[in-house]
Amino acid sequence: MLGNLLIGLREGLEAALVVSILIAFLVRTDRRSALPKVWLGVGVAVVISVGVTLVLTLTQQALTFEAQETFGGVLSIVAVGFVTWMIFWMRRVGRSISAELRGKMENALAMGSGAVVVMAALAVGREGLETAVFFFAAAQAAGETTEPLIGFLSGIAIAIVIAYLIYRGAVTLNMGRFFSVTGVLLIFVAAGILAYGVHDLQEAAILPGLDTLAFDVSAAVPPDSWYGVLLKGIFNFSPQTTVLEAIVWVAYVAVVLTLFLLPQNPSAKRTRPAVTVPSA
Repeated sequence: MLGNLLIGLREGLEAALVVSILIAFLVRTDRRSALPKVWLGVGVAVVISVGVTLVLTLTQQALTFEAQETFGGVLSIVAVGFVTWMIFWMRRVGRSISAELRGKMENALAMGSGAVVVMAALAVGREGLETAVFFFAAAQAAGETTEPLIGFLSGIAIAIVIAYLIYRGAVTLNMGRFFSVTGVLLIFVAAGILAYGVHDLQEAAILPGLDTLAFDVSAAVPPDSWYGVLLKGIFNFSPQTTVLEAIVWVAYVAVVLTLFLLPQNPSAKRTRPAVTVPSA
């Protein structure tokens, strides 16, 4: 549950900040008439993201056991790829995202109402699709849907409140530090989901080593104990871990965490030029 709360908080705050930047830009430039188009685009993005989650759930339920394990394993690996890309993307463009979004909105306004809706939908939809896939994989790893959903929705709600308070000037949040800390935590969450995906592929007999355990600490860390549930909820920790799962987990954390903590190249901090929308 806590891992899903972190996913909802991180992804929700990114999406909420995107919306806040767009709204603030329109309000400060006295173009409030475009606000309904932005909200329409946001609504479209949310509907599509929810639809993707439902499609993934229904698709998995219609499969055989082996196909379910294969589907879940592959999707877990894809989700980890998405979240890894997202972590490094936000680290790289966090300083310039506001200027980039304003540039895109300026171009969309010049093209017309439809372009504003599409621009808002794309800006929020990218976060939404990543969140849908990652949440689905995390919920599968947790082995249930209710608590992960509660944690995820709680994270989204907290993110919306924080974004609103920032927009109103009621609170100040060091976004660089926030995304750095949550980025580190998400790396460990993603490592657990990646290991779970490998286990699924072992269950489907696609990868070997299902019965070759690296360790079995189920006696010391019972899965139904409070600390076992806590470790499972945050890091998808399994008391019975295969050698291949352990290798993948350690390799992912060692490589990704090291790259994430490396100092950024000063040249990479330069503001990227705004991406323009081609005119009709």
